[in-house]
Amino acid sequence: MKTKITQILKQRYYLLFFFSLLLQQTYAQQQITITGKVVSATGESIPFANVVIKNTKNGAVTDFDGTYKIAAAGNQTLVFSSQGYKTTEIEINNKTSINVTLQEDAMKLDEIVVVGYGSQQKKDLTGAVSLVKATEIQKRQVTTVADGLQGLVTGVKVRGGGRPGQEASVEIRGLKNLQNTNPLYVIDGLVTSANRDFNPNDIESIQVLKDASAAAIYGSRAANGVIIITTKKGKKGPLQIDVSAKSSFTTIPRYDLAGTEEFARLNNMAYDNAGMTRQNLNMAVNTDWQDAVFRTGMMQDYNASVSGGNENSTFFMSGNYFGNEGAVIGTDFDRISFRVNSSGTKGIFSIGENLAISNSKTDEMSGNPIIDVYRMTPTIPLYDASNPGGYGYGKQGVADTFGTNPLAIADFANTINENFRIRGNIWSELKFAPWLKYRFNFGYETSFDSYKFMRKVGNWTLNQPIDPSQTDQNKGRSQTTLFENTLTFKKEFGKHDITVLVGQTFQKDKYDQIYGTKRNLPINSGTGQYYEVLNQGDSPVVGGFINEAALASYLGRIEYNYDNRYLLNAVLRRDGSSRFSDANKWGNFPSVSAGWRISNESFFKSEFIKDLKLRASYGELGSGNIKEYEYKSFVNNFGQIVLGQNLYPSATQVKLSNSELRWEKLKQTNFGLDLGVLNNDLRLTADYFIARTEDVLFGFPILLTTGNDGGNPISNAATVENKGFELELAYSKKINEFSFNASINFTKVNNKLVSLGNGQNENISGNTITRGGMPVGMWYVLQTDGLFQNQQEIDNYKNANGQVIMPNAVPGDIRFKDVNGDGQITSTDKAIVGSPWPEFEMGLNAGAEYKGFDFSMNWIASHGATVYNGFRSVVDRFDDNSNYRAGIQPWTPENPNTDFPRITKGSTLNSRGDSDRFLENGDFIRLKYIGFGYNLPQSVLKNSGISRARLTLSAQNIITITKYKGLDPEFTNSNIFERGVDNGAFPNLQTYSFGVDFSF
Repeated sequence: MKTKITQILKQRYYLLFFFSLLLQQTYAQQQITITGKVVSATGESIPFANVVIKNTKNGAVTDFDGTYKIAAAGNQTLVFSSQGYKTTEIEINNKTSINVTLQEDAMKLDEIVVVGYGSQQKKDLTGAVSLVKATEIQKRQVTTVADGLQGLVTGVKVRGGGRPGQEASVEIRGLKNLQNTNPLYVIDGLVTSANRDFNPNDIESIQVLKDASAAAIYGSRAANGVIIITTKKGKKGPLQIDVSAKSSFTTIPRYDLAGTEEFARLNNMAYDNAGMTRQNLNMAVNTDWQDAVFRTGMMQDYNASVSGGNENSTFFMSGNYFGNEGAVIGTDFDRISFRVNSSGTKGIFSIGENLAISNSKTDEMSGNPIIDVYRMTPTIPLYDASNPGGYGYGKQGVADTFGTNPLAIADFANTINENFRIRGNIWSELKFAPWLKYRFNFGYETSFDSYKFMRKVGNWTLNQPIDPSQTDQNKGRSQTTLFENTLTFKKEFGKHDITVLVGQTFQKDKYDQIYGTKRNLPINSGTGQYYEVLNQGDSPVVGGFINEAALASYLGRIEYNYDNRYLLNAVLRRDGSSRFSDANKWGNFPSVSAGWRISNESFFKSEFIKDLKLRASYGELGSGNIKEYEYKSFVNNFGQIVLGQNLYPSATQVKLSNSELRWEKLKQTNFGLDLGVLNNDLRLTADYFIARTEDVLFGFPILLTTGNDGGNPISNAATVENKGFELELAYSKKINEFSFNASINFTKVNNKLVSLGNGQNENISGNTITRGGMPVGMWYVLQTDGLFQNQQEIDNYKNANGQVIMPNAVPGDIRFKDVNGDGQITSTDKAIVGSPWPEFEMGLNAGAEYKGFDFSMNWIASHGATVYNGFRSVVDRFDDNSNYRAGIQPWTPENPNTDFPRITKGSTLNSRGDSDRFLENGDFIRLKYIGFGYNLPQSVLKNSGISRARLTLSAQNIITITKYKGLDPEFTNSNIFERGVDNGAFPNLQTYSFGVDFSF
């Protein structure tokens, strides 16, 4: 018994010792409470982020402010994750406070992408869709969304300028037709335009649909690509207030022009060489026209938003003021805008609205001061009391120039455009079952447009008649109504995931305008200002018109996903437009695309490759981008005819029509590859496409002797083809508190005009030719071959028959090539010498973050384009009286070693604008944006009531590497046939910005 008791005591002792060790171990692993905040790289709170103890199911979720609280052992590890961000692990090490910065996951395979009438996960995309971070656009100082896209997306070419209120041109995957049409914009489901009335600060996400399969759901309006914009919405949580302010200073690049002394020397030389009497130049004047016209511009951008929500409803409200005092006199732009987005849910019913109101006012540029500053000479004073109006602009025999005084025209001819716009939509959804929902969308947009031109008494150029004062005014209103009904079925059956969408839409557009003109306006004797109201003055002219169009559509889409490996997407849209006759009103636009996620196959075993997907698609898109009544004839019923001695009313057809007009059709094939390696830190996207547009709608010039004076009649004639390759390579990495990201995109597009149609083979416009089988707008000019150094060279320049080709030339003149060998230089000697289209374009984006500091930059580059320098074609010609480039060394017998010809006033031989003399290399590399930011630490803000504070400093267009001698190699020309002509295009400005952002 004693032994048994002893054994029990020993067992209890061992048991006690075991529990003692267990208690010690438990004490060692005693839980502590950890608190902290989860933010993004830009310092914004990340709500609803997951905080999980590693290797357990225990966790927490951050609240609206990004804060969390969790209990864990001091030697455990926390795992932080959120959709769209890279997962981060941090060891606790007995710390009770852990703040985490999550880096964005560039792959974001689970990210939801808006694709038109629905959405998909990024990993399931089979078409060519590019996503753009809204922050990339918002950190730049831009007027429109398009300005901010430059260099960020493969296949998207953007060309803008620095004129206040100027809207950039956007070209997706090259030339699709001959009308220079911008892509379709869809904002929150409303088909509209993201023009200068739209506030870029309201953007939540941007998707660019580039190929036919991605854009086919928009059918006849998607031939030039689609840009889908989703604006910001409220989120579940307490009230969130965000305020931002940005101020920018802008400067315009300048020409290097001659001053009075150098101008006089060259001008006298030109007159002497021509044997003409010199001008009586005013040597006492040395006007720097650039100093008088160009100034430091200023932009102000103030934005405030309020958002919030609960389980059943959310709201977002914002207000913005954007003001741009231009860097050129007489150019200003102001915009004020408001937005309200809200939504609510009750049971199976949801409803919401997106409403934006804006008012923009633009002081349009009078004349073209970009040209006038070198057309005017330095010997002309700014002001001359002897001229009507008091401005200087030249005199016969003293300053024989027909340039325009920019100050005078800005004073005497002023144009104001003002637009008050309301746009938005109301939507509602009924979710009959988790797999079936119906959606109704009503969109409405209206713009009240006001145009006012005021012509005061006064002159701005030589020999100008003294015109009376005049005001031209018009009031217009545009209205767009949109009705959409869609039914969506989405269901998973084992490994099968099927989504079916069917819908119907109807859109109606209307624009009406009234206009009036009055002359000889009286002046208010008290203020000295003109009465601009139309009940003053005389010689009234009034008029007006109404344009209407409608588009009805039916659409369907099937998305099929088998086991996240095999993807299929098919779309069919049928559009009917009132712009076509009944026989050709309807068009069908189908597409099909497929994807194969090889990385999800069981046989695919690779730690290096994390994601691999192949894509292929074919689709057909349409375009009916013509005026409302092109298929109808126009009759002028105000005519009169004399028969005998009597006058009778008459009617005459003044515009030819084409009742056979039909849809322009784009057929596009796309092959794509998506690849992610090194744990998806390195990503590659590549696409090759072939696009062919048939039955291109275009109005070719016809003779006025046909009786047509209503513009060139439209016909389905040309065929245009594009082939291109796109590549994007991106890398991102985080090492402790330092993170880095970089991406490079490459775009190569070759366009070709397959045929012009209508029995034509070529079209000549200015110095370009568009010929079947070649790119549009090729340079078609005379070719120069150096300078004649002496009379012997002139006499020896003969054709095969021994005929002297340029007998009237003198030493120092340009030698032109006699291409056809007929012994003379004529237009028949012109040859195709180059292309205005770049061989490829590139963009480089890079950024880094360390603790609260961040840095980002964007470079763009273009290579292979030949461009025409309109500036040099004026200042280097010498047969008129414009200013000249500083530092030129023209040919003289004493200075024969130069490439600049002799200068002479009396001959146009050396000033021909139709030669290759003014063609230049259009290559450039530009630092489009560079910015620095700093997020104030939470320790500084914790007692201020401010949850986030950020300071930014940035610059745009400050470095440009180019051989181009004009103001800006990144110019734009709206004439599709003269794309490469820089004829006074407003240049991009150097912009320096400072901004602050606060969140409460």
